[in-house]
Order: sequence, then structure tokens, then C-alpha cells
Amino acid sequence: MPARVNSRCCETPEQMAASWCTISSPSTSEGVSLTAAKERGQLVFLEGLKSCLDLLFGEEEKQSGQPSPLQFISESTSDLKALFDFVRTSLTPAGSDSWKGPVLLVDDLSVLLSLGATPVAVLDFIHYCRVTVCYQLKGNIVVLVHSNEDSEDEENELIVNSLCHHSDLILWVEGLATGFCKDVHGQIKIIKRVSLELTAEQDLVQIYQYKIQDKNVTFFARGLSAAVL
Repeated sequence: MPARVNSRCCETPEQMAASWCTISSPSTSEGVSLTAAKERGQLVFLEGLKSCLDLLFGEEEKQSGQPSPLQFISESTSDLKALFDFVRTSLTPAGSDSWKGPVLLVDDLSVLLSLGATPVAVLDFIHYCRVTVCYQLKGNIVVLVHSNEDSEDEENELIVNSLCHHSDLILWVEGLATGFCKDVHGQIKIIKRVSLELTAEQDLVQIYQYKIQDKNVTFFARGLSAAVL
């Protein structure tokens, strides 16, 4: 899901989905109207499920006259070039457009594997996106992936490990090891990859717990939830 926005963001593979950090449709987020942003040309949204269904039923090319970004689904090879071309075209300024710091949001990368793309194709896609967005356009990439320590999905774990290796910032979100709690829904580990700067310093790690509410999330240090205090 590529988006042109003015805010800065870090390249972040996240561990497991949480309801506040995903955007399933261009509606309204806290303090930001995504529909208005789309109308102003600040947001380009690729609705993956609808695109898949249109492609499978032959409606995609009839409507646009252009190949679908998810064309690989109906082909024998898992080439993600059409998807990358969509990202590059959506984020590259046209004419006098002077957007600064574009942000590419991918929610979520694991789905591409489920749709038949190979790990190599997915990693190639992210590599070319990184070159275009981060280096050429001076923007950032935010990627959501799923993983767990007991996973037997070697292809997905390869994607997760590669993203972690190349990322500047990692948000590792998981449930509580002790199980469900009404006042604490899980914890988030924030890992700043200082080691990528080729220094002798170790990565900076911060751990917070969180509670998901209707339109926002409350973060607090471990053991300092409202129930404890």
C-alpha cells in the first residue's frame, strides 16, 4: 500500500498484527482523514483483496486497461515486477509535484507468500522498493509481517529475518506470556538498530506494555498499568 505523506517514518518490520497499526481500507485514522488525503492526491491505496478478486474474475484489466499490480497470481511465475512498477509510479513525483519524504506502507508482506510468490521474489521486491523509496526519493518503508518462535514456516521466517537484518527500527509486538489480561493487551519491544552504523555500540532496546482502546493505544512501562497502580 504505497502512500505519499509528508511525515517521516522508519523502515519497520513488525512482529504480528495489532488492530491499531494496520489500515485495511482508506477511511479515517485518528486525527487523519485518509479519504480526504486520497482525494488530494496525498495517498495512493491498493486494495489487495478487491484487486485479487477482480483479477481472478477478469474485471481488473477491463476497468483500467492496464495490467494488474497483482498479475503474478494468474501467471506461472511469481514475478512481482508489476507490483513494483505500481509502487514506483505511485510514489514518483510527476511534473511540478514536490512531495518530500514519501512513505511506503506494506500491510502485510506475508500475504504475498500466501498468494504464491516465492521468498526470493518477495525479497527482490522489497530490495527494489528500498532502492527507489529510501535512496532515490529519500523516503521510508514500513512493513508488517507475521512470525512466532514456534513457526515451522521456513519461507516466512526467511522474510522476517531478512527484514530485521536490513531495518533501522524494529517494532516487535506480541501478547503477554502470562495470557490474557483486561488491562494489559500485550507488549511492544522497540529495537533501534545502532549496530547498522558499523559502530561498537549495541542495539538500543526499549520494552513497553500496551492497552488497545477504541481509537487509540495506551503505552506504559512494564508493571505500571492502571490495574497495578
